[in-house]
Amino acid sequence: MADERGSSKAPLAGFDGLRFRHWRLEARADGVIVVAIDRDGQSVNALSQDMLVELDALLERLAIDPPRGVVFRSAKATGFVAGADVREFQAFDARGTVNDALFRGQQVLQKLASLPCPTVAAIHGYCMGGGTELALACTYRVASNDASTRIGLPEVKLGIYPGWGGSVRLPRLVGAPAAMDMMLTGRALSANAARAIGLVDRVVDTGALVDAAAVLALKGTQRAPRQRALAWLTNAWPVRQLLAPMLVKQVARKAPRAHYPAPYALIETWRRAGGGIQGLLAAERKSVAKLAVTPTARNLVRVFFLQERLKSQGSGDSGIARVHVVGAGVMGGDIAAWSAYKGFEVTLSDREQRFIDGALQRAQALFEKKVKDAAKRPAVAARLRGDLAGDGAADADLVIEAIIERADAKRELYAAVEPRMRADALLTTNTSSIPLDELREHVQRQAQFAGLHYFNPVALMPLVEIVRHEAMAEETQRRLAAFCKALGKLPVPVAGTPGFLVNRVLFPYMLEAATAYAEGIPGAAIDRAAKKFGMPMGPIELIDTVGLDVAAGVAQELSPFLGLRVPAALATPPEAGKRGKKDGQGLYKWVDGKPQKPALPKDYVAPSDLEDRLILPLLNEAVAALHDGVVADADLLDAGVIFGTGFAPFRGGPIQYVRESGAQALLGRLRDLQARHGDRFAPRPGWDSPALG
Repeated sequence: MADERGSSKAPLAGFDGLRFRHWRLEARADGVIVVAIDRDGQSVNALSQDMLVELDALLERLAIDPPRGVVFRSAKATGFVAGADVREFQAFDARGTVNDALFRGQQVLQKLASLPCPTVAAIHGYCMGGGTELALACTYRVASNDASTRIGLPEVKLGIYPGWGGSVRLPRLVGAPAAMDMMLTGRALSANAARAIGLVDRVVDTGALVDAAAVLALKGTQRAPRQRALAWLTNAWPVRQLLAPMLVKQVARKAPRAHYPAPYALIETWRRAGGGIQGLLAAERKSVAKLAVTPTARNLVRVFFLQERLKSQGSGDSGIARVHVVGAGVMGGDIAAWSAYKGFEVTLSDREQRFIDGALQRAQALFEKKVKDAAKRPAVAARLRGDLAGDGAADADLVIEAIIERADAKRELYAAVEPRMRADALLTTNTSSIPLDELREHVQRQAQFAGLHYFNPVALMPLVEIVRHEAMAEETQRRLAAFCKALGKLPVPVAGTPGFLVNRVLFPYMLEAATAYAEGIPGAAIDRAAKKFGMPMGPIELIDTVGLDVAAGVAQELSPFLGLRVPAALATPPEAGKRGKKDGQGLYKWVDGKPQKPALPKDYVAPSDLEDRLILPLLNEAVAALHDGVVADADLLDAGVIFGTGFAPFRGGPIQYVRESGAQALLGRLRDLQARHGDRFAPRPGWDSPALG
């Protein structure tokens, strides 16, 4: 990881009697001390409170007899520092001690910033959150040019913003525009991008990282006059007053203040900032401590751990290197392209070459967007090959069927392809709603058959449902989960009943939107009500995006199972050329990939119960799905619906929202809707579950 030439592991003078569990000190012959960050008992460095206590003692001793320089590096292969320990902050919230934890972090890092000798952060791999704040407290920063090196401040994704001095130091280092872009989006930068804005002083080869950091500590560097001027000018009081409203306007386009208060609090604290460093830190601490106890922050932290749980399911080696996809439509073609992009050898077959050619063209567009180095694109593209004859099935470790959503067609395909497959290969279907018991009737090796349900668009949607059935082997689930992890996807195991989890929960929401639309409520009003609740996209726009043909197919499959009546718009397949976004015409007209929504009259007032009509059917079905055991527990249900539909993350998921709103209160609103609009709003089984308490 890092070059340690010139280092000595002999005890350091002045440190006799001090023992550190998480920090290791090494003296170099040039007078620089290297501090290796090595959290005890963990594979990843995440700054905990006991680490900060030790760092405080270490810095005190360094201040008494300063060396010529200090370099901080990671002893972990996984990266520099992944951030603060989020689990600890959950505990601080429960005990009401968030302010104390923030104060400790701020004061320890300020002690680092005040050391009477140069300090350098030698960054390799992930450097996030508290790790970036530690680096900002150093005099200089050096980063490795490895592709794994990423530097960011993603706290806004947890409903807060950097609270250990990061929001104070970053704008004054790189200028307000670049700093605010990092903090308001949570976006991570490569080493070179960080160098370009002045966050990093040097970018070097990984093997030269520590040596380069030591040289920088001894010789220093002068920042470019333009960078210094930009940092000063954009933080001047008059400029802050001009920039802040512009930043608020940008944020408001994507994150309503009522749902996501953190970006607005960050901008306002920066706008009003004044005084010395302790005053600036106090303002940051007060603001972040207030945000940390909001329902938004608590739910976003919960979502963070739900995501970590899904990631943890893909352990071990999948044993999958070669993938064969049958069906070169939008889903099959995009599944094949994404698999090739992620390093798998992929063959793609269909009944006609023109379908394969279209998919390969779309794949090239994906590779051009994702593979920044043009010289590497041919090798990525070579991993995806058209295969009209379907010969790739014989060599594949995994076959993914993504053909028309008809059970008879799928069963016919399995009968033809399974005899060509290797004995240890897995056969999967990308069906979005057909029960697996209907599909596995003639599959010979049912233990190796499963659903692998992706979501559209494949490149953007993080979730994949691993659809189970009674005869499926646990090893099949494990291998598929590991495969999903290699794809950068989040796997959630679900029962193979109609609609599985995501479509089952989403269908009543979309169906009620279509019903409201058929009643004459404008699509723009329906979409506005859903987005006001916090959905990322309105349901009418979503129907068009999914495709009226796909929505009609799901409706045909799920409506009998759920006992729901389908409005005319989804009762039959749409006319040719009017399937939605992909045709440029559906419920909306689409231009350049954007829906053209007719403007609502200025005096238009939507029905007062419209939001409840949309959201409560979704919650009702989520409760029923949990009751029916579609997933193992409420957390998996919330994770699946959030990452599969974009369900308002700040609300923590459908079941969490039921808990916070109160099951009895929501039941009362459902019964009111039932009385006004009919029995489709009748409470489903499961509302008496202890999981809702």
